[in-house]
Amino acid sequence: MPDKLGKHGFARVATASPELRVADVAFNVGAIVAAWQEFAAQGARLAVFPELCLTGYTCADLFLDATLRRAALEALATLRAASVKLPTAIVVGLPLESQNRLYNVAAVIGGGEILGLVPKTHLPNYTEFYEQRWFASANETLADVVEIDGDEVPFGADLLFDLGGESPCIVGVEICEDLWTVQPPSGKLALAGANVIVNPSASDELLGKADYRRALVTQQSARTYSAYLYAGAGPGESSTDLVYSGHCMIAESGRLLAESERFHFATQSLVADIDLDHLNQDRLRNSSFSESIVANEFRVIRASLGDASPALPLQRDVKRQPFVPSDPTRRAERCREIFAIQATGLAKRLRHTGTQKIVVGISGGLDSTLALLVAVEAFDKLGLDRAGIVAITMPGFGTTDRTKNNATQLIEVLGAELRTISIDAACRQHFADIGHDESEHNVVYENTQARERTQILMNVANQVGGFVLGTGDLSEAALGWCTYAGDHISMYHVNIGVPKTLVRYIVDWCADERYADVAQALLHDIAETPITPELLPLDDLGQLAQKTEETVGPYELHDFFLYYVVRFGYRPGKILFLATHAFDGAYDTVTIKHWLTTFYRRFFSQQFKRSCFTDGPKVGTVSLSPRGDWRMPSDAVSKLWLEEVEQWEE
Repeated sequence: MPDKLGKHGFARVATASPELRVADVAFNVGAIVAAWQEFAAQGARLAVFPELCLTGYTCADLFLDATLRRAALEALATLRAASVKLPTAIVVGLPLESQNRLYNVAAVIGGGEILGLVPKTHLPNYTEFYEQRWFASANETLADVVEIDGDEVPFGADLLFDLGGESPCIVGVEICEDLWTVQPPSGKLALAGANVIVNPSASDELLGKADYRRALVTQQSARTYSAYLYAGAGPGESSTDLVYSGHCMIAESGRLLAESERFHFATQSLVADIDLDHLNQDRLRNSSFSESIVANEFRVIRASLGDASPALPLQRDVKRQPFVPSDPTRRAERCREIFAIQATGLAKRLRHTGTQKIVVGISGGLDSTLALLVAVEAFDKLGLDRAGIVAITMPGFGTTDRTKNNATQLIEVLGAELRTISIDAACRQHFADIGHDESEHNVVYENTQARERTQILMNVANQVGGFVLGTGDLSEAALGWCTYAGDHISMYHVNIGVPKTLVRYIVDWCADERYADVAQALLHDIAETPITPELLPLDDLGQLAQKTEETVGPYELHDFFLYYVVRFGYRPGKILFLATHAFDGAYDTVTIKHWLTTFYRRFFSQQFKRSCFTDGPKVGTVSLSPRGDWRMPSDAVSKLWLEEVEQWEE
């Protein structure tokens, strides 16, 4: 069957801490093969087992016994034979003798072959560790091959393993202590092309050590822009002086994808789908990574594996709102950090200009509310009088009582200066001046109101000696959902780095953390107000006739698209694949394709608005600043992207 996951740049991988008996090699091989067969059935391309797992890490002086070493070699032959029928490459640990030296080795097996043997480089010999008593370092190898059953097998720390597949999966190996050193081998492995680092390990368990180990794994995956597969020895190891927990992890570019429970005697295993496209894109974008690449001195071993077609669904968490942490504590931390970045950026601009006045239009909607809250925070930070914030409500043809009242009450509660200026008469005069029929509610009708509001803000800013604070957000910038020479412009743009799906959470966070005593209910009501520019007249019942998401599409979809288009540069087909997985049960495929088409059309056609955007702070990994993260020709053609959306099928 076709590899649907491989088609979209994913590779299914696994780690395991199998049930183990110290020095009982036959039992250990049986446990490894059982887990291996399960991983193969699930379509894994690669599975990693712990350090010295064929014998047990805690064999101590038994490593010097020829009987144990012979049994380990026989086990290696058994696993090689089993690999003929199992389309999953595995990494297992064993003691291996070569030229009168003993090495702590990771064997990579697949496709009926022992593909290579990687010796451990850094041998711990402190506190509870005595590895130098038995083993030699990879730095002391005397040959680059080892003969096993008449075959010459590549041997050394300079090996990379190409597992093939629709997306390149290049594996590098480091063993346990190698990760804990000042310069882990995985750095060089990554620069040589490895996008998957595996670590067969036997790290004993001490108070607090699991947290440190987890941090090492995730941080090293981030530094190397790689997937990092860690398999730790389990509690079957000897407990004479130490206890091992079977800690297994799969991380990807700083994100922990999967983690096992610890302290279980039965086999513990993890399966996850790593995103090779993600890793490749990060490496392409990061100039520090590319400039560090040196001439490749590694030997690349190419594997010939069978068909390991992973079955759907995708074995990884794809969040519907990638900009918004699902955990409330982390979400609050992110809101706090973004709010601080916004306020500090504005405070710096106030200090630089020497002004103590800003002008901001307040509609009672999410974006302008957040801009006002940021302004208050900046003024407080600088010890300025909040009355210097001139907050103007400008009711028009579509303004509701709810938004108008929320706007005026919020301004008053926060202590800013309130001005209310109706735009009705000015817009009608303009319609008369240009000969526009007021009953024709087209783009002229809508944009006249937006530009009239901007004119008021700009002129009041001149009047009071201040500058205009922009209110639009990142999502609106992506879609061009702003009026050119209207709300498109300002003197400083505090929300420009914040996606719409996150704006609501920041306003709610402010309600609970900053203004619980004076404006909590008011801010929560604003956060629940339907998103609308209020540019069309109300219906006969006085209700909104215009809701943004009914016209432009759901912001949760557009923010999802934005994240994967700008942050990773994914193809439309992959974005659709991820979206159908993330939004299963919320939107059908037809709906997702429709709004992705809308996204691409608007994203390309509206670049001219972004090319001349006002200054504003970047707050996350996605930014559309024409001076920083996103430089795109305003006349680029969207044909390729739209065709792929149209032709895509699940």
